[in-house]
Parts: sequence; structure tokens; C-alpha cells
Amino acid sequence: METMKKISIIGALPQQFEQAFSLLAPSLGFENTENGFPVRIEHTGHGLSVRKDRSGAVLCWEKRVQLYRALSILCEHWDEEEFSTQETPCFETLGVMLDVSRNAVLRPDALKDIFNKMALMGIDLGMMYTEDTYEIPEQPYFGWMRGRYSIEELRGLDDYADCLGIELCPCIQTLGHLNRALHWPALAHMKDNEEVILADDEKTYAFLEQAIRAAVKPYRSKRIHIGMDEAHGVGLGAHLARFGYEDPHTIIRRHLARVCEITDKLGLDVMMWSDMYFRPDSPTNGYYDSGEPSKESIASVNPDVTLVYWDYYHEKKEEYDEMLRKHHILGAPVAFAGGIWVWAGPAPDYEKTIDSVVPGLESARDAKVPLVLATAWGDNGAEANFQTALVGMQLFAEFDYTGRYDEQALIRRFAVCGRGDARAFLRLSAFNTVPGMRHGEMRPVNAAKFMLYQDPLVQLFERDTQGCEMAKHYAMLETEYAGYAESGDEYAPLYRFYEQLAGVLKHKCAWHENIGTAVRGGDREQAKALCEELRKAMELAECLRKTWRSLWNSTNKPFGFEVIDGRMGAVCARCETACMRVQEWIDGGQAPEELLEPPMVYTMQENGTLFGSYAVGEIVSACKID
Repeated sequence: METMKKISIIGALPQQFEQAFSLLAPSLGFENTENGFPVRIEHTGHGLSVRKDRSGAVLCWEKRVQLYRALSILCEHWDEEEFSTQETPCFETLGVMLDVSRNAVLRPDALKDIFNKMALMGIDLGMMYTEDTYEIPEQPYFGWMRGRYSIEELRGLDDYADCLGIELCPCIQTLGHLNRALHWPALAHMKDNEEVILADDEKTYAFLEQAIRAAVKPYRSKRIHIGMDEAHGVGLGAHLARFGYEDPHTIIRRHLARVCEITDKLGLDVMMWSDMYFRPDSPTNGYYDSGEPSKESIASVNPDVTLVYWDYYHEKKEEYDEMLRKHHILGAPVAFAGGIWVWAGPAPDYEKTIDSVVPGLESARDAKVPLVLATAWGDNGAEANFQTALVGMQLFAEFDYTGRYDEQALIRRFAVCGRGDARAFLRLSAFNTVPGMRHGEMRPVNAAKFMLYQDPLVQLFERDTQGCEMAKHYAMLETEYAGYAESGDEYAPLYRFYEQLAGVLKHKCAWHENIGTAVRGGDREQAKALCEELRKAMELAECLRKTWRSLWNSTNKPFGFEVIDGRMGAVCARCETACMRVQEWIDGGQAPEELLEPPMVYTMQENGTLFGSYAVGEIVSACKID
């Protein structure tokens, strides 16, 4: 049992300090007692500092949350007789955005645990990205059966975060990304297309006023993120049929003006994603290849709305510098959002996270961007548990307070703030990139996902993965994560999940690497052995499904796991079918036609890189599955 570190705190304490200390002290092992080690607290206007010698410690803070970071630094250096550091943040505000709209809706208690860790890291802004997962009292179908947050749940979270010196603000959508709301018959009249709400319709703005009022009601903050990104096809669906063709810039400008009428009435400070100011000028409808901002783009910008430049891809600082330069031409305040790559599939990609985040933060630092967000998206079912984003949050925090990335410092700090081994998180990238595989910049390869779901008969990736010793690689990871799981820290259930995932992939990849050549070559003996591998994979996949369910329920509301259940059920069903079909051939019947098809390149690019596969529908079949 950990020995408590007795301290005696005096000085300039922020409001709600006693409550905040009671929430954070157990993870630091601190106990505030009358005769403990003297710790003086001073409120300054110059960042934070920690000084410690034999006589006591002095912690200085500017923002409330910085005091809790200072306590974590004191804990980190507790065994040192003398220690001194001073930190001035690079950014005025550092935030974390967690995607709770892609099936996984974090439970309030799980969010509170994340807020505790954010406070110890020194992160002072939080937002939950809610497309339809918040309550609009007048709209019962909005978020129905999706685990939406009630106004009371969000108000409780805002109270909790405020106690820790963390500002929460709503993050919603007011143009695109509204498929899950618009697919209900009761709301379908507001469609421009399947994803985009219908601009210039009065019913749309009545709905958006309800949505914005409901979104801001639980929060103290006057900030709001109104989304408006990736509104592909705006003006080209029902809007085109009703009003005729207009330039997308014009529609967006008019729609934003109507949305801002609502936010102005409520006295809100608005931010939005910036990509739709660039896409209409792009030859590919892209974000980063649009050239200089056009006159139409500049004219459509509201100078009072902060533009959030998001970039999770580029790996050179000059590329971020150039995009920030283009943003400043638009004439509105600019923020920056980088990505913690937890959306690659069951395993996050920290190699890509570091390669993209560090140059992005360097560029934002040099450009003196005031607001920076760490985003953790859950695309295609939120398969990776959001605990895996914690090391990425620590990375953003350490860069903010020190101005640089240092892996060893990250590991030390996460041991205190996250109470875990950052190396176990950083190594998760190995699930995605098997030796011999190379990935491109925009969609990193994610072998753990496409090999878990690849059909054992319809092997779309057989040619792409030829020559890669996948089974051997995952056998190594199975042993490695069994070791992490046995270490006993609070993430042991997470490590156990990855141990089991590696076990499934070990046996399943043994099949995928060899069954095609065995059948086409007429090697029934090898095929018989491979059937045993696949039966073992099927057995372990069922165990993995149950472990996944337990892990999901430990942090998320139950809604959404039906999708994972269905995917894993399909994995097991197809393994059974494949074994049956190959066994029939072994017994003298006809060979499975699917395995007789010659393997062809699928996602392999001309330069030898693999294009990541992020949707199950593009992995499991050449047929349309929905």
C-alpha cells in the first residue's frame, strides 16, 4: 500500500480548493495535515512555478488549474531534497475535445476521472463533441437510443469541472455531420442531403435555436463550438431543388449569419471548424490543397467567429505554417486543433500522433495561436477505448508548459498524472503497422482493424500484406501486453484487451497469410492445420468480444456496443463458415471459389505504402453491406 505524503498547505488558495484537493489528493498520495511538510501557495500572474527544499515547498499559480499541475509536479519530485521549475504556457488556453457521437458516449463518472487527470496535467478547457448526443427537450428523437446526455448530467459535469478550474463548453453541429439526427422521419424534412441540414429554411432555424439554447443551458461558459465542418454537398440536394444553384460560399455565409443571430442573442463567443472556407476553392473538395483564399471565401467569413484549423495529418512544420498563414488571410481569430489518433481502429496510433502533433504545436507556438485543442475522434464505432487518449493529452500538456516534446519527460509525467505506464500506450502503434508495411501521410495503415475484420474467404488484403509476418508479430505483442497486464496498474483491463486482441490476430493472420496459397496449390494438409488456427481464432474472438464489452461498459454508456457485438459476431460466423467450406474441400469436395480468385492489389499505392482502411464496409466484402 502506498505511503501517504503528509503536507501542510497554507497561503493563497483558489475557490473550491478543499473540494478539488479531496478529489485529486488520493491519486497523488497527498494528505493535508497540520504537521505535514510545509507547502505555501502563492497566486501570481506569471504562469506556475514549484520550488522545494528541506524546509518546505512553494507553489505559484496564475490559473486555478495550474495549482493542480503544480501539485502533480511536487509529487513527481517528492523524493528530491531540492527542486525548482518555472513554466509559462505557450498557449492562452489548452483544451481537449472528446468525440461522444460515434457510438461511444462516455459515462459521467468516466468523464470525471478524465477531468481529474486533465487538472493534474494543467489542461483548462474541455468539450464533448455532441452531434446528437445531448438533450433538446422539444425534440424527443434527437439522440434517441444513442445515449444522449441529459441537461442535468451535463450541468453536473460542468460543476465538477469548474471545481477543478476547468472550463467546459458545448461542441455541436449546425450544418453538416447531422446524419444520425436527420435519418429519423420526424426530422427528415430538414435534410439538404443525408449529412447536411437544409439552409435557408425557417424550420431549420427554429430547430437550431432549440438546439443551441439546449446545448448552452448546462454550462457556465459563454463559449460554443458550432461545428460546420465537412458539409459536403451543401446546396446540392434539397436546397438545389428548392432554391436553384448558388455558390456554396454564399450559402454558408448566409447560414452562418442566421446561426450567429441566435448565438448573439445568447451572448456567446463562437468558434467553428474552418475547412468549409477552403473546400469550395479546392479542385478535389479538399482542405489543404485549395491555394490562396478566394475573394468569395474571405467575404463569407464572420470576423467575430474563431476559425479552428484542424490538421491531423501533416508531418512538417512548414506545412502547418503555410496553412496558418492562409487562415490569417481570412481575417478572423484562429485556433488550432491537432489529433490524438484513437480513431484508427481498436488500437490508437501514437506514432502518427507524435509525427503530426509535434510540428503542429511548434507552428501554433511560433504563430502565437491563443487556443489549441487536442481532439480524440471515434470514427466508425469508437473501437479504441478513450482511455487510450490520455497519453496524447499528456503530450499536449507537456508541450504547452515546456514548449517542446520529450518522450522521457512524457513517461515520467504520465506516471504521476495518469498513474500508468506511457510506454504501454505508445507501443499500441505496433498493432497498426506490422514490419514490412509502410503507411502514407493522410491515412496511416491500420492492420489491427483490417486483419481483425477481413473475411477469411473474401481476402481483400491478401496481396497488400504478402510477405508480412503478421502472425509472428502479433504473437510478440500478445506476450508483451500480457506483461503489461500483469504489472497491476489501473489500466490492467485495457492491457488485457490488447493481449487478447493480439491473440486473435496471431491465429487469424496465420490463416490469412497461408490459406490462399494452400488452396490454390492443392495443399490439403496445410489447409487442415490452418483450419485449426482459424477455429482457435474464432474461440478467442468470442472471449475478446466479452472482454471488449466489459471494457466498453467500464467507461461508456451501453448504447453503441450493439455495433461492436454485431461486428465480432460476424467475425465468428464467417470463421465458422470458412472452416466448414475448406473442410469440405479437404474431404474431397469443391474448393471455395473465393480462395481460388487471384489476389490483387487493393490499398497498396504505387510507392509501396498502404492506404489505411477505416470503415468496416470497405474491409469485409466487395459487396455493399448496408
